[in-house]
Amino acid sequence: MLRKARILLSVVFFGLITFYFLDFAEILPNSFHRLAHVQFVPALVSLSFITLVVLILITLFLGRIYCSTVCPMGVFQDIVTWISKKTAKKKKRFRYSPARKILRWGVLGVTTVAFLLNFTVILGLLDPYSAFGRMVTNVFKPVYMLGNNLLESVFSRFNNYTFYQVDASLLSISSFIIGLVTFLLIGFLAWRYGRTWCNTMCPVGTLLGFVSRFSLFKVRIDTEKCNHCGLCATKCKASCINSKEQAIDYSRCVDCFDCLGECRQNALRYTMPFGSKKQTVADASKRRFLVAGLTTAATAPKVMAQAQNVVAVAAGMKSDKRETPITPPGSISQDHFQAHCTSCHLCVSKCPSHVLKPAFMEYGIGGMMQPTVYFEKGFCNFDCTVCSDVCPNGAILPLTKEQKHLTQIGKVVFIEENCIVYRDGTSCGACSEHCPTQALSMIPYKDGLTIPHVNTDICVGCGGCEYICPARPFRAVYIEGNVVQQEAKPFTDNHQEEIQVDDFGF
Repeated sequence: MLRKARILLSVVFFGLITFYFLDFAEILPNSFHRLAHVQFVPALVSLSFITLVVLILITLFLGRIYCSTVCPMGVFQDIVTWISKKTAKKKKRFRYSPARKILRWGVLGVTTVAFLLNFTVILGLLDPYSAFGRMVTNVFKPVYMLGNNLLESVFSRFNNYTFYQVDASLLSISSFIIGLVTFLLIGFLAWRYGRTWCNTMCPVGTLLGFVSRFSLFKVRIDTEKCNHCGLCATKCKASCINSKEQAIDYSRCVDCFDCLGECRQNALRYTMPFGSKKQTVADASKRRFLVAGLTTAATAPKVMAQAQNVVAVAAGMKSDKRETPITPPGSISQDHFQAHCTSCHLCVSKCPSHVLKPAFMEYGIGGMMQPTVYFEKGFCNFDCTVCSDVCPNGAILPLTKEQKHLTQIGKVVFIEENCIVYRDGTSCGACSEHCPTQALSMIPYKDGLTIPHVNTDICVGCGGCEYICPARPFRAVYIEGNVVQQEAKPFTDNHQEEIQVDDFGF
């Protein structure tokens, strides 16, 4: 029953978290972002002490239930392992292997030092929840959306419009490659060796493994009943049962309970200590954090700007290249955002306007994969607060709609030389029409034309003007990011008087 209950809870957690990342149609309520807040690293980064205390207490009481049930990357490995068993020609058996202590604690030490130095890219790469989020967002979701588009094309032939076409393009080549490598690497290790990743490279697994050594409930071996048959070890995907010495390495046991039903001697039980009997523990030596020095880090050069269009430059147009990247509204500042974001990409997946995409070198090497704002496919909806609602790390703080209306993530920049009013002598005004704060207004120019005028004090940097600007190859208006987000001045919504027309206007 313990194993069945664990599988049921694992499937529920895994299914809901995965579908929440994939759910572009917003079938699940937005409140399901709470599933991300119970993950260990997001709770640690956001300083959610209650969540951390609860997870630690559960581990001290029941063992690594978090790793076996709540962590989506752990459940993903179990699914891959299960598939490998079902498809293998020969019956798959695991076997005990000694713990790689130096590697485990070395990875945890390097990750800790890097995190304390605000070099969060390492934590982002190794955090199981964030790594799983990148896999789903950058690898699984495009496939999921292609499947949706295929269904739409089939159903629409029968005049059934349940499905609709969506954009299935990749968000970022670099994040896709990282997500694909993560999927292939962890998938391969799970296929061959079970939970090797959890007990070798995962810093959360190492930390909770240390805590679980002192848990009250454990899978224990009754040495009087055990006959050293080794059957339990062949079912242990954590490779932590040493049947010869009748010992279990509790720092690696993920409490999957697969071994309990296999013992024919009934020598395994998930219980508290057997009265006065002493349990032999394979990993009885004291654990120490092996802190590896990471004093110097190679700083990769910034990505070179794309070659400008020679013809446009020769004609007098100016580059609209953004110098300062834009962080999501509510992230306070670039430093705060980079110190807390672990690149789980939940905000990227849930952004209804598709303006969030994984960064490459916009923030430097330390901010790779962290979300940044681009306006190629849309603009930041004036009333939208989804990214601040779902962020589990505290990298993007919650905003009310009223606060969002005055949060300035960047300021509009107008390049007159690029404007088609200036260049072609034709009327436009698209930027002004799409500005929700009237930071861009049209003023008289010449020959009866009007040209944009900028008021950066009331601009919030939503990108509506940049998205709609028709000037190419360089836009006439773009948003320059704020290193520290500011408060815009309130604006007055000047509604134009509605004109009633009794008949045709001609």
